[in-house]
Amino acid sequence: MAQLRQDYAQFEARNVAVIAVGPDSLSKFKDYWQENDLPFIGLADPEQTAARRYEQEINLFKLGRMPAQIVIDKAGIVVYAHYSNSMSDIPENVEILKIIDQISGEAGS
Repeated sequence: MAQLRQDYAQFEARNVAVIAVGPDSLSKFKDYWQENDLPFIGLADPEQTAARRYEQEINLFKLGRMPAQIVIDKAGIVVYAHYSNSMSDIPENVEILKIIDQISGEAGS
């Protein structure tokens, strides 16, 4: 999440909503957001509703949910999804921003 905070202004400049979804309870999520002063939306998903909806892998041997980065356009269509194999398999923000720029360019064409 530090990576998202670091480049949040670039997402904001593109009029993109950043939402981080996690397995913790609402109270734990709220505490974490306040302690870390995160500028984007945090969505507690302890019942795994969002995880199931977007087919995020849950691997108990790797301590829970595997990271996933999903870009959803304004029509609600998933236009990009990266399902990570580990915490080190997370695309850099620059890659996600390029995808957003491509989508925006296509929308403006």
